Amino acid sequence: MAVKTIEWKNDRVIMLDQRLLPHREVYRSCRTYVEVADAIRQMVIRGAPAIGVAAAMGVALGALHAQNKNFDREFERILGVLGKTRPTAVNLFWALQCMRAVFSAERAKGPAAIRLALKKAALQIFTDDIAANKMIGKFGVPLLTNAKRIMTHCNAGALATAGYGTALGVIRALKESGKQFEVYVNETRPFLQGARLTAWELKKERIPATLVTDSMVGYLMQQGRVDAVVVGCDRVAANGDVANKIGTYTIAVLAKRHGIPFYVAGPTTSIDTACPSGKDIPIEQRDAKEVSHIFGKRLAPAGMTVFNPSFDVTSQELITAIITERGVIDPPYKKNIRSHVSH
Repeated sequence: MAVKTIEWKNDRVIMLDQRLLPHREVYRSCRTYVEVADAIRQMVIRGAPAIGVAAAMGVALGALHAQNKNFDREFERILGVLGKTRPTAVNLFWALQCMRAVFSAERAKGPAAIRLALKKAALQIFTDDIAANKMIGKFGVPLLTNAKRIMTHCNAGALATAGYGTALGVIRALKESGKQFEVYVNETRPFLQGARLTAWELKKERIPATLVTDSMVGYLMQQGRVDAVVVGCDRVAANGDVANKIGTYTIAVLAKRHGIPFYVAGPTTSIDTACPSGKDIPIEQRDAKEVSHIFGKRLAPAGMTVFNPSFDVTSQELITAIITERGVIDPPYKKNIRSHVSH
């Protein structure tokens, strides 16, 4: 896409403020790692792969300004602040581990060498993510070749990554292959990533799309108007359970009921082999105002109790296949995920 989600420029981290889309395209310039952390926490940038890239850049940015005499202590503080931003997406922690490994490898060379190596590593994570997304698209196309009506949930496009996208990367690659199809975009309450972001991306790509409310999913499937579902992921457990935006589990259950294939697309960095099952994935609880208000306007009565988990877990038996940059993982997931990640 011509619009960039995130970039490193003049030793600053520049992000498209996704909270303002589709009405305004505003870029935020982060001068410090604290500003990067705030941007992740406040969902200026969101989507598991994009969060990982932002975290890596945040570490590199923090290291640039860390004092030499307390460099080790400052580095640990940087990792700690960024690590507390969003608990569910494992890409965040993967990226921080990568940056820690670079720090350890370069530590004996001193702060100047460490800073240079951390910046290089962050830019490589950015580049690798785009390459991975394009491979996900390549491997996903054969699965959707005969699908004329594809449903997606939340936003797993260029905006959720360094570029191109995971679930939308598959859809984008399908268009590039010359196939004719249309996309059902679920609005994705309460933050409306589908209505605001996915719809915006598909319009820009001139891919035929129809916006529907989350509560219309069952009706569409019952009417035989959905041929396949493809979604992204924030964490894949070792047994194949998948954490993704709240509402994904409901769609997967309905797809199973109606015999519709349900695909998950994401990079191997979203696979957490140290997490045995979905029960072990931490689920982020977000601000009540995301449910009780829309664009600052109150919808619910004042004082109303609100429950706002940002993610749910789709159990592995509901998933037809998982698409990564290394290929397609089929059931049984516990066995196949292990071999897929290790090769």
